[in-house]
Amino acid sequence: DPIEMVCWLPALCRKKDVPYCIIKGKGRLGMLVHKKSASCVALTTVRQEDKAELDKLADNFKAQFNDNAEVRRRWGGGIMGIKSQHVMQRREKAIQIEQAKKLGLQ
Repeated sequence: DPIEMVCWLPALCRKKDVPYCIIKGKGRLGMLVHKKSASCVALTTVRQEDKAELDKLADNFKAQFNDNAEVRRRWGGGIMGIKSQHVMQRREKAIQIEQAKKLGLQ
């Protein structure tokens, strides 16, 4: 929420090799910036004494989100709607009929 951020921002971060992480709840993210809620946060400057801790966090984020192929496969849950299921069934049936014709069974 907003949906535009959720959809394209992780893909852009992966493409540009920028570490990112997904936080559950806009309220938690808002606490970081002392606001009621926030949809996304980008860090632009870091104090020198916090640099090592940020680098460690960035490495963890890259391992958990950027480089994790399982996260990309699970998006959407893989559950199709009823119309899409019917389209796929018709498509599979047409493929089976076509293969049967090639084999000369019909």
